[in-house]
Amino acid sequence: MPPLTADSLWADVLAVRQQQPLVHNITNFVVMNYSANALLALGAAPVMAHAREEVRDMAGIAHALVLNIGTLSPEWIEAMVMALQTARARGLPVVLDPVGAGATPYRNQAIAQLLAAGSPTVLRGNASEVLSVAGVQSATRGVDSAIASDDALHAAQALASHLGAVVCVSGATDHILAPDGRHARLSNGHVWMTRVTGVGCSASALTGAFCAVQADAFRATTAAMAYLGVVGEVAAEQVRAQGRGVGQMQIALLDGLQLLDAQTFKARLRLHHDE
Repeated sequence: MPPLTADSLWADVLAVRQQQPLVHNITNFVVMNYSANALLALGAAPVMAHAREEVRDMAGIAHALVLNIGTLSPEWIEAMVMALQTARARGLPVVLDPVGAGATPYRNQAIAQLLAAGSPTVLRGNASEVLSVAGVQSATRGVDSAIASDDALHAAQALASHLGAVVCVSGATDHILAPDGRHARLSNGHVWMTRVTGVGCSASALTGAFCAVQADAFRATTAAMAYLGVVGEVAAEQVRAQGRGVGQMQIALLDGLQLLDAQTFKARLRLHHDE
């Protein structure tokens, strides 16, 4: 695989804007609107469909599938399984966001049911969630992580090998690990991103869009997280300079997803990777 560079990652940003992939999201009530707007701002086309009666058809016309277990019900789990099986049969990329993994037995059972139906292309979560999915007990409070992303590296690499999937551990440093041993580290972003509901879930939605246009899921995931990280960093600086807070931050994030330019992205990107 060619090495990751700012130029190659920016090429994937342009590909999303040009190809406008349709991303099928079965996501949670809390973030549905924000994730859809994030995809639109990026240049992708979102569809939020969770009815069992149509998820197979929707997964049949989409370019990627994103599953987010933030708000669960038996019907939604069944719909996710149906969509996952359809997407895998079509060879579509699937992104799984195991929101709150480890918080309750029901949530863990849902994750196990989804993984039994088929491995995702990408699994993205915080350190606590990734540790829980990997079978390592961790402290989870809903979507919050009490553990640094660096502390989940060994578990994430083992999980990537076990699933044959890219695993992304989000945190102050984002770690993207591929089954073949590749490892990218990103250190962009801002703490205010953690104070806006839906930013993490939007990262998974954006990853689906990038996976739809870039066949290398490792590169696609790195591009998605890099783009969002730089956008968040710039947005926080702009909002703070205006004397505003996190309410304005969520708007600035959407503006940045639409308007970030190549020069700013390449100048600010903090990427380290092992091939």
